[in-house]
Amino acid sequence: MKYTEEHEWLRPEDDGTVVVGITQHASEQLGDVVFVELPEAGTNVAKDDEIVVIESVKAASDILAPLDGEITEVNEALVDDPAKVNEDPLGDAWFFKMKPGDPSQMDDYMDEAAYKEFVG
Repeated sequence: MKYTEEHEWLRPEDDGTVVVGITQHASEQLGDVVFVELPEAGTNVAKDDEIVVIESVKAASDILAPLDGEITEVNEALVDDPAKVNEDPLGDAWFFKMKPGDPSQMDDYMDEAAYKEFVG
């Protein structure tokens, strides 16, 4: 897995897609998540586009596209139960899957050891 400075995680899959979610650190900083707005499958995005809105009891945050590419699937379960983001941010609470236009963009992100050092 790779990690961004915006506290997103990226997990490459065997089929070439990349699953994207937020880290445990991010979910703890947000507090109780009460609303998640996801992009539509089939949407083409550019790196750093705002594509997910998360609202918690503390604040509203945007999730940025970590890569150029196409959203291939979204996790509709989060719309019905946004609290999953707090319960299992690295597992069942992924936000979307995407087919990257340029998989080498992932090389710019941190590995787990570097991310742990980053959040200190």
